[in-house]
Amino acid sequence: MPAGASGPELARAVLDAAKARRQAATTRRRGAVRGDGERRLRGYSGPGPDPRDPQPLGAVLDKLVKARGWQQPAAEATVFGAWERVVGSEVAQHSRPVKLENGELTVEARSTAWATQLRLLAGSLLQQIAREVGHNVVRKLHIHGPAAPSWSRGPRRVRGRGPRDTYG
Repeated sequence: MPAGASGPELARAVLDAAKARRQAATTRRRGAVRGDGERRLRGYSGPGPDPRDPQPLGAVLDKLVKARGWQQPAAEATVFGAWERVVGSEVAQHSRPVKLENGELTVEARSTAWATQLRLLAGSLLQQIAREVGHNVVRKLHIHGPAAPSWSRGPRRVRGRGPRDTYG
């Protein structure tokens, strides 16, 4: 501020000082770097691709999954969430995945005939799963038939060996 300035000269000096401070602040911010190391761009993006453009949700999710290291859990969830797409509609109608632990997938079939059929198709099912989901997500299949009722417990259970004089 000039010494002895008054009135309009003082107002002009204050305004010039404020403009100079603002100009210094904007030139300092223009090259600002974000926390992830990329330069922050200002203004309109203009024609052509730009990181500030709206991104498809799938691309953003893929980037997040890779950044967090969630590829393996996401692939395992795909086995359960997209079972019909992974193994085909006919197999999916007659079976369902139950548990995936340490690369071993337990599948429950709707009938014992389908359980036998799935055991015969186990090699091709593993190939289809690897093609759709990724390699080494499922390494082994355990195929079970439907759970049969247990006669060892319940209201009609007889203790002991039961009557042995039926036939003789």
